[in-house]
Amino acid sequence: MPAFFFLRREFFILVAATLLTGVVVPAGTASDSDVAANPLPPNFLFLLVDDLGWADTGAYGSVFHQTPCIDALAASGMKFTQGYAAGSVCSPTRASIMTGRHPVRVDITDWIPGANARPDSNPRFRHVEDRDNLALDEVTIAEALRHHGYQTFFAGKWHLGGDGHLPTDQGFDINIGGFNRGSPPGGYYAPWNNPYLEAGEEGEYLTERLTSETIDFMTDRDPGRPFLVFLSYYNVHTPIQPWRREIDRYRQLKETLFGETTIAPIPERDGLSRARQDNPDYASMVAAVDASVGKLTAALRNHEIDDNTVVIFFSDNGGLCTLRRPGPTTNLPLRSGKGWLYEGGIREPMIIRAPGVTRPNTVCDHPVVSTDFYPTILELAGLPMDPERHADGTSLVPLLRGASGLPPRDLHWHYPHYHGSTWKPGAAIRSGNWKLIEFYEYREFELYDLSADVGETTNLANEFPGIAADLRSRLARWQQSMGAKMPEPARLPWEDQ
Repeated sequence: MPAFFFLRREFFILVAATLLTGVVVPAGTASDSDVAANPLPPNFLFLLVDDLGWADTGAYGSVFHQTPCIDALAASGMKFTQGYAAGSVCSPTRASIMTGRHPVRVDITDWIPGANARPDSNPRFRHVEDRDNLALDEVTIAEALRHHGYQTFFAGKWHLGGDGHLPTDQGFDINIGGFNRGSPPGGYYAPWNNPYLEAGEEGEYLTERLTSETIDFMTDRDPGRPFLVFLSYYNVHTPIQPWRREIDRYRQLKETLFGETTIAPIPERDGLSRARQDNPDYASMVAAVDASVGKLTAALRNHEIDDNTVVIFFSDNGGLCTLRRPGPTTNLPLRSGKGWLYEGGIREPMIIRAPGVTRPNTVCDHPVVSTDFYPTILELAGLPMDPERHADGTSLVPLLRGASGLPPRDLHWHYPHYHGSTWKPGAAIRSGNWKLIEFYEYREFELYDLSADVGETTNLANEFPGIAADLRSRLARWQQSMGAKMPEPARLPWEDQ
């Protein structure tokens, strides 16, 4: 069926009139009664938090991080307990959300531009080269929606390329603050040294400014057209700089909860993982995001569009937990964090509130992944699927409507790079409740039953060798079918003994 049949009525009139008469009918010629009888397709407010861990909000069990607004959002819609990022670092997951395609397929498998292994570590493999931008021939969800009459707005962290590959080159009408950098080069207080965000008053906090810019857009938008707003927070990425409005409260809370007690970090191969959420600076940054969510949902109500706006809340990778020293948060009970293919690096807080589709206070335990957002948004917007483009995702609308599950599928992760979290090249596959992780650097693999061991504490590879062999074979076949770039040895064979 031609795509324009899925547009609202006034756009159908526009297309039909143009085809029949050759005259372009100005937008907005439909009468008020026409618009009232044919309500707009839903708006979309996508909130992507940078480095927010699975356990960093109250809705997901945090006691130290107090997030009443995020918790309220979760209570108003569906909370996913097994929502996965397609990558364990930022740029690959962002590319997967924008395209509905696996990071391997778009050739962005590391954060942009990535980094070589430390020379003093005697790495086993050479650096794997991938793209430093999202190719312009990829069709983003913004381009797909704009093609069907949506207004498109982007604010915050982009990290999918610089000049020539900015949000405005990839389907967004407006870009506030998005460019090639992954962390705010000037920090979180103005001036930010951001070429796409002019500093306001001195000492202005970045998250508050991005939120106000987003609310301004929703206020000034064309009310006769639906919108996609993509607010991509720089929080809670390093540098860890506290939100001054909340830092004193969290310092006091730490004293109240923990006093002078400390807790030893958890060893993770060459790294150390934080074992308790007790960092006031980091907690205040989470609080800034929570306050933003509260302001945005209030703005939806104030503009009387909350009942026609889908809100999606997600993180691009796990919380920064493991480094050569402990990171600023912990993802417990999940293992490790950002950069790693253990659950702490790839399982994310994920909330979807779709009015008329989701019911309040619902929880979905079915595994889903970030490539699923693209087809889900298309279906919620009443637009046709485009499986050749969103090749690696599936619509979550059945789950949002209450279905117990989706057809079985394997989930794959491919991270053949070295990362500052002390991760070394590897890959992973999840099939049902079984998950296998390949560690190429160590020439080892680990097998876990996530239904019984979400913390990945007991390696079952020796106990179930048949399952391990099958998953290793399936992972290798998937990598070959996708043309995944495999790490190549940096040392001669006899040097590798």
